[in-house]
Amino acid sequence: MGDESIKKARAVGINHIGLEVDDVGAALEFYGDLFEFSLRSRSDNQAFIDMGDQFINFASPRRQGRDDDRHFGFVVDDPDAVWAALAAKGVEVIGPRNNNFFDPWGNRIEIVGYKGIQFSKTHAVLNGMGLGDLEKTDAAKRELSKKGLG
Repeated sequence: MGDESIKKARAVGINHIGLEVDDVGAALEFYGDLFEFSLRSRSDNQAFIDMGDQFINFASPRRQGRDDDRHFGFVVDDPDAVWAALAAKGVEVIGPRNNNFFDPWGNRIEIVGYKGIQFSKTHAVLNGMGLGDLEKTDAAKRELSKKGLG
C-alpha cells in the first residue's frame, strides 16, 4: 500500500456525486418523479440537489457512453416507493438483486434501503431531513457495532 512512513489522509465519506446528463431540466424532472429533494441551485448546465449533508450535481452535456458497470448506491428511506415510481415511468429494473436502473442518460443507479445497511446519518441530519424516526435493522446495527460505529 505504498510508503508507510508518509502520513495519509483518512477517507471520511462522499460529499457529492456528479452525474452527466444531456438536459438539466429533464434530469430534475426525472429524478423529481422518483425522489423528494431540495434544489440548492441551478444554472443552464448545472443543478445541485441536497440530500441532507450530501448532494448530487447534475451537469450537462453528457460526454461519455452508458455506464454498464460503474454506478453508485443511492440510499433511500423507502425503496418500494422508488420501485413503484420506476414502474410507473416504464423504467426497467436490473441487476443481480433487481435494485439497479439506468436513467435516461445512461447513468447506472443502485437503490439501497437505509434501514438495512451500515451507512448512517447522525440524528441531527436525519431530524433536519424530516427522517428522525428512521431506524436501522438489528442486522445493520450489529454490522455497525462490529466496526465500533454503533
